[in-house]
Amino acid sequence: MADYDHVYIATLVKKAQNGDSQAFSELYTISCQKVYNYALRYLKDEHLAQDAVQETYITAFKNMQGINDPSLFIAWLNQINFHTCYDMCKKLNSQYGVVDSDQLELTRDDNIEHNPEDVYERNDEVRKLREAIDRLPFLEKQVIVLRYYNDMKLEEIAKALSISRSTVKRYLQSAKEKLKNF
Repeated sequence: MADYDHVYIATLVKKAQNGDSQAFSELYTISCQKVYNYALRYLKDEHLAQDAVQETYITAFKNMQGINDPSLFIAWLNQINFHTCYDMCKKLNSQYGVVDSDQLELTRDDNIEHNPEDVYERNDEVRKLREAIDRLPFLEKQVIVLRYYNDMKLEEIAKALSISRSTVKRYLQSAKEKLKNF
């Protein structure tokens, strides 16, 4: 199925979320060939690709309740497939010392939003940055959030927090230093 009927898929997802195994089976039937083809291109081995497909659908089945927008099932499944293949490849490379750059080039695209590996790495970096910001002292965290997430000027931050501009600068500098060390 080259072009998916996302409304129909959303209906199947809702049924599968309510325990309808036949609906999940149909979701599998609709999408399994594309999932397999991607895994085969990525892993370059039929048996590994079959393992990746199995792992992808097991993960999908276990996490069906986590889909907030059922019409995005295919995109969600593609992400699971990518992560499964990526993890398998990474595990094989670490076990056998084999690095095949062609595997990663298959997913390359100049637009970062279209490259699953870059999106995965960027999301991981964003997660780590958020964790680091959360560990900052309260006022330093507030200054970082107001400055870089809300694009506020130093004067606006000073006014919002009822502190001087120089104190804002000091908190900002201190927070940046701490974030470099995380």
